[in-house]
Amino acid sequence: MSESNQKMARPAPRRHGGFGGGPPGMRMPAEKAKDFKGTLRRLIRYLRPRQVQLLIVLIMAIASTVFSIFSPKVMGKATTKLFEGAYAKMTGVPGAKIDFGYINEILLLLAGLYVLSALFSYIQQYVMAGVAQKVVFDMREQINAKLEKLPLKYFDSRTHGEILSRATNDVDNISTTLQQSLTQLITAVITIIGVIIMMLTISPWLTLITIVTLPLSFVVIMAISKRSQSQFITQQKSLGQLNGHVEEMYTGHRIVKAFGREKQSLDEFNKINEELYNSGWRAQFMSGMIMPLMSFIGNLGYVLVCVVGGIFVTRKAIEVGDIQAFIQYSRQFTMPITQTANIANIIQSTIASAERVFELLDEEEEVPEVAKSSARSVAGEEGAVEFRHVKFGYKEDAILIEDMNIEVSPGQTVAIVGPTGAGKTTLINLLMRFYELNGGEIVIDGINITDMKRSELRSKFGMVLQDTWLFNGTIRENIAYGKEGATEADVVRAAKAAHADHFIRTLPQGYDTVLNEEASNISQGQKQLLTIARAILADPSILILDEATSSVDTRTEVQIQKAMNTLMTGRTSFVIAHRLSTIRDADLILVMNKGSVIEKGTHTELLEQGGFYADLYNSQFSGEELPDVG
Repeated sequence: MSESNQKMARPAPRRHGGFGGGPPGMRMPAEKAKDFKGTLRRLIRYLRPRQVQLLIVLIMAIASTVFSIFSPKVMGKATTKLFEGAYAKMTGVPGAKIDFGYINEILLLLAGLYVLSALFSYIQQYVMAGVAQKVVFDMREQINAKLEKLPLKYFDSRTHGEILSRATNDVDNISTTLQQSLTQLITAVITIIGVIIMMLTISPWLTLITIVTLPLSFVVIMAISKRSQSQFITQQKSLGQLNGHVEEMYTGHRIVKAFGREKQSLDEFNKINEELYNSGWRAQFMSGMIMPLMSFIGNLGYVLVCVVGGIFVTRKAIEVGDIQAFIQYSRQFTMPITQTANIANIIQSTIASAERVFELLDEEEEVPEVAKSSARSVAGEEGAVEFRHVKFGYKEDAILIEDMNIEVSPGQTVAIVGPTGAGKTTLINLLMRFYELNGGEIVIDGINITDMKRSELRSKFGMVLQDTWLFNGTIRENIAYGKEGATEADVVRAAKAAHADHFIRTLPQGYDTVLNEEASNISQGQKQLLTIARAILADPSILILDEATSSVDTRTEVQIQKAMNTLMTGRTSFVIAHRLSTIRDADLILVMNKGSVIEKGTHTELLEQGGFYADLYNSQFSGEELPDVG
């Protein structure tokens, strides 16, 4: 298969380390979804096939929480029995003693309750982990399948970082929420309900005192959160600027040093870092005040509970152990309320992530391929290409190519020249059906390309571009990428034809040399030689060459040109030319401007015409200021 028909394996996005963040329990301001309810309903659809597992999670959460909630009540019985025995001995009641046998039974029961609670919690987390991972597994499969079907214009109109963020970071956010926050929310809600019931069974009056302190807690949280959120927003903005500055300076550190801009770079870093420090300090300080103030309000509630509870004990209204149990319940009560408020913020952020994922899944796909039964195949590999009244524009209201007619015979070398924006690359994109035509047709060996499967169409092309693309792997693997099932002999033969075999064997590991992520451990010229070897191995019927020798030295260029001449023999070749000296021997030169072919002919014919091409050619070799030929 040709290089153009392969899927590019992209590395996972790098995540910048944070220089700040909120304390536990305090989350960054959430991004809001545009359609919260609609997105939530759609996300729930992913959970519907797993209703049985979710029911198990719910049952386990209820069981775990109930056993956990019931434990303070049981412990209160032991406290009461201990207090009664000790009080009886202190007051000199005959035969008074502490019933340690009863207390031991209570402690064993308590241990059993905690073990059962932990077991049910474990089962809950285990099942929910499977549900969450299966949901995101399905979601990732859908995203991958969708990316395969999206047209090239989708990728051209968005940065790779944005697409990768939706496919990885947003899905990870959904996964984390489903696995952790959803179970925490279920547990928190059950805990709140259960604790209120248990507190009411002990004393409705003490329950009322505990609940009365809640509004004060909410007022404090809202007041501080409102102030701290603005600081967190500033902190995140400064953090983004700092990460961007660091990445820019370290990826371009050679340029910084070459122009002696180290001091300016350092000053800029210090400025942003100072802003990050100030906003981060304020944000952390303000949000850090929440827990102490919550504890203070909670302690006020505990004092009231103890005072009023003590009065109830003296009046024999409740037992001492009930006071101890109630204090534990009041602590359990405030924690899930704070947790629920935080989880609500997390869910809001998760729905925003889900919305971004669904936007990707809802994007318009490529025009469907022709049915397999009616798809046509090229009988031979001649390489005849014809553009018939082709009309195209990236936007329907801005047509770039009005009426293009080109006829290329098998084995011809066609050079395409013209200024930037003339439509040279567009012509190649249309030829490989990366974009759909607005009108007309493109025919290869007598068959309209829309009547062919895209995979078969693109397998006929071999591409050698100005921007090389090599993946992280051995040199052997990179060359063999051009043809499925390529043997060692095939790889070596292709490398020799591309004049790459010599430099490969001079490397310490030879063909087993591993190229790093950006293939920066070999030179630009060597990278180009490898991509040419890959194209030679693919053995396509049509070649597309985008100034493949522009980034190499003169000696390497001579080697590449020899290899290219061998490769182009007997094949139809489209050469996007920037240096006109490289296309003098082309069978046909197409001169493009503003999406139209304004001149065509051989090098000699075009010079004799004295038109646009002649002006371009003469200006390149006369030392005059020349038009941009892109």
